[in-house]
Amino acid sequence: MEGLPDVGSFSSRLKNTLIQYHNIEDDKWRVAKKTKDVTVWRKPSEEFNGYLYKAQGIIDDIVNSVIDHIRPGPCRLDWDRLMTSLDILEHFEENCCVMRYTTAGQLWNIISPREFVDFSYTVGYKEGLLSCGISLDWSEKRPEFVRGYNHPCGWFCVPLKDNPNQSLLTGYIQTDLCGMIPQSAVDTAMASTLTNFYSDLRKALQ
Repeated sequence: MEGLPDVGSFSSRLKNTLIQYHNIEDDKWRVAKKTKDVTVWRKPSEEFNGYLYKAQGIIDDIVNSVIDHIRPGPCRLDWDRLMTSLDILEHFEENCCVMRYTTAGQLWNIISPREFVDFSYTVGYKEGLLSCGISLDWSEKRPEFVRGYNHPCGWFCVPLKDNPNQSLLTGYIQTDLCGMIPQSAVDTAMASTLTNFYSDLRKALQ
């Protein structure tokens, strides 16, 4: 398979990287954007010359339903306003695949449409689930898109202790959009993308 070594060790390393992010102390994060029901923080990424973003909010649904809407599949295109196409290129087990997806232009097209090819992995985490991913160096490119790159990213979803019908969703995203974009535009786009993600997901789950 192109660009991917042993799937078992690759997915295990990815999961462990996300758990490390999840254990970063609170004082290392700086608030990037706050709305009534979502907070987005950021800190310098150790993977590239940009930021690692953390987003957190409560979702009014059970863990399995939330993650089913987030992980690769037909559900995702129905509600995620940023995503314009999604194709599964390779399937391994039920919880593991390679997907190619495209995103819409942002900020009045200062950021033009992007294409990503990601390895995606969903696994149990504590009483909930973790759905994580990382971009692959996939040689086949489409000229109409700039190829972006997702450094390790993922979504932790666990039931609230006092109400298992609600879930705490925490995301870690570090996307290199590539191309010539002012860093300030990237920061604005990322913070807005993450708050929109929560509002769109909540609407889809109603």
